[in-house]
Amino acid sequence: MGRTYFVEEGVGQYLSELSTAVKPFVTGLLIGQCSPQRDYVLRAVRTPPREQLQNSPPSLASLDEEWITTHASQVSRMLPGGLLVLGVFMVVTPELSKDGQNALRKLVFSVEKSLSKRRLWKPVEEEVSDRAALQICSATKKVVCRTYDGQDPKSSAKPADWKYQSALSASWLALGCTVNVNIHIPLLATSPNHDLQKNTKNGLNRWSKQIEESVFLINGQVKDGDTELLEGQKKLRGNTQSSTQFSDVKVLTQLSQGPTHRSTATVQVCSGSINLRGAVKCRAYIHNNRPRVKEAVQALKRDIINTLSDRCEILFEDLILNEGPQTKSFEREYHILPQRLFVPVAGSSVMLSDYKFGDEASGEIQERFAELLDQAVQAEDLHVAEDTST
Repeated sequence: MGRTYFVEEGVGQYLSELSTAVKPFVTGLLIGQCSPQRDYVLRAVRTPPREQLQNSPPSLASLDEEWITTHASQVSRMLPGGLLVLGVFMVVTPELSKDGQNALRKLVFSVEKSLSKRRLWKPVEEEVSDRAALQICSATKKVVCRTYDGQDPKSSAKPADWKYQSALSASWLALGCTVNVNIHIPLLATSPNHDLQKNTKNGLNRWSKQIEESVFLINGQVKDGDTELLEGQKKLRGNTQSSTQFSDVKVLTQLSQGPTHRSTATVQVCSGSINLRGAVKCRAYIHNNRPRVKEAVQALKRDIINTLSDRCEILFEDLILNEGPQTKSFEREYHILPQRLFVPVAGSSVMLSDYKFGDEASGEIQERFAELLDQAVQAEDLHVAEDTST
């Protein structure tokens, strides 16, 4: 049995519009959520067009893998907990459809490899690693959906069902928390040329393990991972089917490793340190088909880890862009990490996310949503969620 993809109806309309305007081909990403039983596709987003070289008509042989994987990395930063890049799609003319499957297969693996390299969290045992490769013929509108195991480059294609559904994510469940961050990362004297980015990533790696081991209180209660998230709440639902059910979560990090763990202190010569401080707003969304507590908690844990590592990445990219490569400096410097903001998706209870620096105008963020997610956003729909953090 192959996997089944339940797909938001708007995705079908979007792909249909792309197929009428397609030249030889167009590629893009599928965004949604995996669950043990079924997968959900909430959005399809075309790859932003890149200026073609003159006198060279585009062909599948000239497919720009690097451009597509860069797009996938940037889009993945804009996804809250629970959402991920589920695969890739391609709309092709009948002449190219034969070669389309090979090109899609290559893209599935290069996108997944690029995204998994950036993750600081470890996949769990029952993780769904299948990724979708969707091909649509621009002339006949025929849809062919197959999956590949993203963790196994030698895996062969398996057929998958592609089913449209209206208001798929209109009443998904949301979980939110505020995490106070105070991370101290020593810079070893032996560290070559003060490699701040590498040291920061190592420090975040250690911190992410703490988050993985934390206790999560959902609406003030510790719940068993295998129980249903909504257990005991069903009577409260009434006719609020279309509104978001929001769970407030508290994160309790363990101060010590307990008596069973032996701790060994290490003395290291340091030339400085990095301190990350502030309060970050985290959010995760989960399907409403009897979700389990452990699915919801896992989605929120990953959002906590992703949102901090993504911000640090964005800050370093900004520093390199504006100040050139980091030079050795012995002075105290303060940098403000970008703030998180959320943007609603029409017809869905799910919100997408982005980050803004203090001096960034809302027009720049609107442009980013238009380019990366092919979504028009009004300035009044940009909800900044938090104060500045350093």
